Amino acid sequence: MELGSILQFLEHRSILVTGATGFLAKIFTEKILRVQPNVKKLYLLLRASDTNSAMLRFNNEIMGKELFNVLKEKNGANLSTLIEEKVRVVAGDITFENLGVKDLSLLEEMLTEIDVVVNLAANTNFDERYDVSLGLNTHGAIHVLNFSKKMKKLKIMVHVSTAYVSGEREGLIMENPCVMGETLNGTHGLDIDVETKLIEETLKQLDNFDEDSIKSAMIDLGLQRSRKFGWPNTYVFTKAMGEMLLGQLKGNTPLVIIRPTIVTSTFKEPFPGWIEGVRTIDSLAVGYGKGKITCFLGDPTIVVDVVPADMVVNAIIVAMVAHAGQANENIYHIGSSVSNPVLYAWLQSYGQRHFTLHPWIDRNGSPVFVGKVTIFNTMKSFQRYMTLRYLLPLKGLQILNTVCCHYFQKTYLEQCRKIKFVLRLIDLYAPYLFFKAFYDDMNTEKLRRATDKSGVETEMFYFDPKIINWDDYFMNTHIPGIVQRVFRN
Repeated sequence: MELGSILQFLEHRSILVTGATGFLAKIFTEKILRVQPNVKKLYLLLRASDTNSAMLRFNNEIMGKELFNVLKEKNGANLSTLIEEKVRVVAGDITFENLGVKDLSLLEEMLTEIDVVVNLAANTNFDERYDVSLGLNTHGAIHVLNFSKKMKKLKIMVHVSTAYVSGEREGLIMENPCVMGETLNGTHGLDIDVETKLIEETLKQLDNFDEDSIKSAMIDLGLQRSRKFGWPNTYVFTKAMGEMLLGQLKGNTPLVIIRPTIVTSTFKEPFPGWIEGVRTIDSLAVGYGKGKITCFLGDPTIVVDVVPADMVVNAIIVAMVAHAGQANENIYHIGSSVSNPVLYAWLQSYGQRHFTLHPWIDRNGSPVFVGKVTIFNTMKSFQRYMTLRYLLPLKGLQILNTVCCHYFQKTYLEQCRKIKFVLRLIDLYAPYLFFKAFYDDMNTEKLRRATDKSGVETEMFYFDPKIINWDDYFMNTHIPGIVQRVFRN
């Protein structure tokens, strides 16, 4: 593998970015505009009904973000000219053929001019409606592939998936493709056409139900089908099926599949600690910092595979340059569990140390003091705690609710909701709290070595997790970034 100048490759390129308002997509867009303003055009596909709606989303959800402050400072008054010349906002939707682009002249322009496609559109909710998740994560991937095949100058298509298409398998997970119809538990009968028809038939049966009932049924169906074939949730199941279809239908299309692990805040660029929304592991930090979590569930000895977002984006860019024009499929795990692992116990320690030194200030202006938490390292011990702490008292409330319903009804219902919420979270996240796998990243290591060997722009496109001091990163970058940008009263 030989690499030349990445900046030179990006110069005069036309790049399509789907899911442009997403977390990684925004970082990708900012990076390209900042380091290579001579890119020919960035076509940013946003889910919208028309161009005006798409532009509104672009201004509010992309350019209006703090992430772009460095770009704004660098360009000053010239920023608007840069955006006008280099960015084309496209209203569309990858769940439709031709990505839902209705403007025929724009469609022809895209098929003629675009030479790089980066598919970042996805629904990442673990328990999304099955129809929504399958439409975006599975069929959407194929719509992007089919659109790419029509392009006259296509050099490469990059599809961003997730390392957790591996499900709950243990040990060393290799950078291997998802094979069509192959399940994680040996169950036969996985057929994507059958899954699609099952959704259609179920929706017909639910035709006279209210929207909440339909949503609930679709969520349950997704989890049921995922677990039938060995995946823990709808998100990773539908992403795996998307990969299966890409592998089967790609033909001669140059394809790179990027599989990040748990993506965290930026390590360095455009500045340290930028994050958006509560991401997987951060829900624990938020709950603990606000004093709402008094216990943790999970094995303190397991490795939690995390990787900063800017490193993921840099890996995407380097991989697309390395494989441009190659009619094959290349898969990259972007993570840290092999090269620079993080222990679950460390995350607990980082949270406790940070919020002890810097307590969260609540809406009343009072500091929230945190203490040691109870650690349950088995599901059995956690269930015993839940029984003694909540379920037995709840039975007492149930009896009182029957006798004095007006007085105890509110307390009883509140406790029911809390317990249901906690149990739902545990049901969704437990597989990752006891996760015993490591993601092999030999392909990614080869890419890093090729980058180092070229000696060109290695500092600009860094993606080696070995350079991270996790103690410094979590204590001085990531957790402060969460507090600043995610915490809400």
